[in-house]
Amino acid sequence: VQLQASGGGLVQAGGSLRLSCVASGDTFSRNSMGWFRQAPGKEREFVAALTWNGASTKYSGPVQGRFTVSRDNAKNTVYLQMNSLEPEDTAVYYCAADKRPYMFVPDTSTSTFLSWGQGTQVTVSS
Repeated sequence: VQLQASGGGLVQAGGSLRLSCVASGDTFSRNSMGWFRQAPGKEREFVAALTWNGASTKYSGPVQGRFTVSRDNAKNTVYLQMNSLEPEDTAVYYCAADKRPYMFVPDTSTSTFLSWGQGTQVTVSS
């Protein structure tokens, strides 16, 4: 699976952005998808994930209640709606595909995800 993330940009604190990640190949609909982010000088961290059918989602504590992950399997696309953005959300955001098909609960570990997109920069100004 090859992934292409887009939708990043510069936004003021309190604003919103929607990231998109388009997948190539015919296995997208079988796999959990995740969003991760990496700020300068920090390790890559989990943000949000959902199962192959979107029935189960997980969020990290800092984004819970502000971000929403969703997917459209017909379009091979996963989304991350980010509201009430804070300067601490500034990072490169990556989408990734879980290497295991048909999981009932999404994982949050980077080691679980096999395919990674190139990342999209999100910058939140104060």
